[in-house]
Amino acid sequence: MVIFAITRVPGMLPENFSAAYALMFCAGVYFRGRLAWWLPFAVLLLTDVGLNFYYGLALGWDVWGGTSLAYLAVNYLGYAVLFLLGRRFRPGASFFGLLGGGVLGALLFYLVTNTASWLFNPFRNPEYTKTLFGWLLALTKGTAGWPDTWSFFRNTLLSGGLFTALFVAAMKLTAPAESPAEKEAPEAEATAPEAEPEEAKG
Repeated sequence: MVIFAITRVPGMLPENFSAAYALMFCAGVYFRGRLAWWLPFAVLLLTDVGLNFYYGLALGWDVWGGTSLAYLAVNYLGYAVLFLLGRRFRPGASFFGLLGGGVLGALLFYLVTNTASWLFNPFRNPEYTKTLFGWLLALTKGTAGWPDTWSFFRNTLLSGGLFTALFVAAMKLTAPAESPAEKEAPEAEATAPEAEPEEAKG
């Protein structure tokens, strides 16, 4: 979680190259109990508040306005979708199955958040007309003055796949082996004396 928070420092990673997608998906897969919800969402919220202060004070963006906060709320909806997608996978699922789930989650997050960007248009981009063309433009090219949206899409998929692979590999490499009780259980069953028939007891 500390490393993830550090990766959110502005300029630390390329635009939309984030561990957040994999973190939320893997939290859904591996975390249990109340910790599963509050820990990743608390870290996201604290770092988002810090980022908002940075963008508001250093760059002068209107990050506390209703439109910007509504867009941020949709981001959290996307994170919840990733978490719930992770809940559909077992921790013991195959590496490639979990990797595919992480990439799918990153794709869904991209679609949800870019649709929200087009719908709420927090920076009032004139290109984002409320038409099918405006929506497709938001998903592919984006708006003037920013890199093309497809490059964000590429970074979203790459980072989702890379960080999911790292998290899953770490979990599988550090997963405990079979407990001694589990290993001995079959042997105990095999060596246990069979019950005598009732006729023999008589």
